[in-house]
Amino acid sequence: MSSRTSSRGVPVPAGGGGAEGRARRAGRAAGRALRRPFTGVARRLRRVTHAHGAGESGLAKLIELHAVNSAGDMMITVALASTVFFSVPTNEARGRVALYLAVTMAPFALLAPVVGPLLDRVPHGRRAAMAGAMLARALLALTMSGAVAGGGLQLYPAALGVLVASKAYGVVRSAVVPRLLPPRISLVKANSRVTLAGLVATGLAAPAGAGLHLLGPAWPLYGAFVVFVAGTCLSLSLPHKVDSARGEARARLASGEAGAAGGRPVKAGLRTVGPSVLHGLQANAALRALSGFLTFFLAFLLRAQPLGGLGAAASLGLVAVAAGAGNALGTAVGAWLKARGPEPIVAAVLGLALGVTVLAAVFYGVMAVVVVTAVAATAGLCQALAKLSLDAMIQRDVPEGVRTSAFARSETALQLAWVVGGAIGISLPLIGVVGMVVAAGLVAVGAALAGRGLLGAGRRGGSAAPRVA
Repeated sequence: MSSRTSSRGVPVPAGGGGAEGRARRAGRAAGRALRRPFTGVARRLRRVTHAHGAGESGLAKLIELHAVNSAGDMMITVALASTVFFSVPTNEARGRVALYLAVTMAPFALLAPVVGPLLDRVPHGRRAAMAGAMLARALLALTMSGAVAGGGLQLYPAALGVLVASKAYGVVRSAVVPRLLPPRISLVKANSRVTLAGLVATGLAAPAGAGLHLLGPAWPLYGAFVVFVAGTCLSLSLPHKVDSARGEARARLASGEAGAAGGRPVKAGLRTVGPSVLHGLQANAALRALSGFLTFFLAFLLRAQPLGGLGAAASLGLVAVAAGAGNALGTAVGAWLKARGPEPIVAAVLGLALGVTVLAAVFYGVMAVVVVTAVAATAGLCQALAKLSLDAMIQRDVPEGVRTSAFARSETALQLAWVVGGAIGISLPLIGVVGMVVAAGLVAVGAALAGRGLLGAGRRGGSAAPRVA
């Protein structure tokens, strides 16, 4: 052991002599023991995020950024739920959530179709766009902290801003992934890694936000402020190639026969990218509408009518865990399947979701606990698998020059579908069977629009690449 010399020339151990020195050494040992599990987990997570070239390409940084984004969104969700939903009686809570939908979702429904085209115009500023979305939510979290305790009307415009900034980040993130794709990873696998990181961060942030709420209703928003400031810095640290628009064009696509008249392609959007992507988008829109519907309908249903033997909070927690587990399982299965046969996968998950929702409507009165849990888990699994398969179709069928723009526009369309499903969920009476029937109806519409086309496109091996307008 190294030593030092006292003023009297007597050697003294480096940690100090006697009981004081032993206490210091014991404290340092205890500190190392306490840090070891966290540092070990951090090292393992870093190995996972940086594997297969993701560290060299910059994808690992995007994975970490998405985890930070998901954690911040969850903390804001905890703060809003405690104010808008849990702090008042059920009838009043329903009115507050209806007001929240009217003030935030309705304007967003008008803004959502514009978000993708606007972001198409700033291909050289993607890092700045993501940093701006993070910083805007950090500042809005501070603004909301003053109004969250009373649930005043000034809370809702800020919530709208948070929603729009969150969706803008999601659109840009979808467009950025192809730019950071390592050679050894498919787009499906890359998206599954990003999604899994967000799910893990959400699961960790939920109890953290609940713990902060015990200190006061504004504390989860203070936590969100800190998280989003960190996200702002991470956004600016992404590789410079994120802002490169070399080889890209705007997603104005036309089918091969669109330019027959006059020899020029017709100005078009996602409807003319080819049958596989079109039907994949229709199926995903139906499943995303199902997700929005279940989010709002089950939140009120289980608060008013908890599952057998459980309280309202426990019932909601059980459903949230089931949905998260289904989403994680779907993401993991999607990564395992890679990009093989996306059309049959989407058709299969549509059929699975339809079958489960129909059975839920039939057996709801007999086994409500099993029914609600199964529907939530199935919705999460099917939505994750269908989205990864849609990404694979865009990667395969859409030319590279317009692929990032197509991602941006498809993400905007899916967010709008979630809004429509949520609006339906808030307007229904709290009758479990009725809700399951409506859920089955939403999936049936998607199956009717997309099922046959997906199977046909799958047999043909996908669609030909469309022309760029």
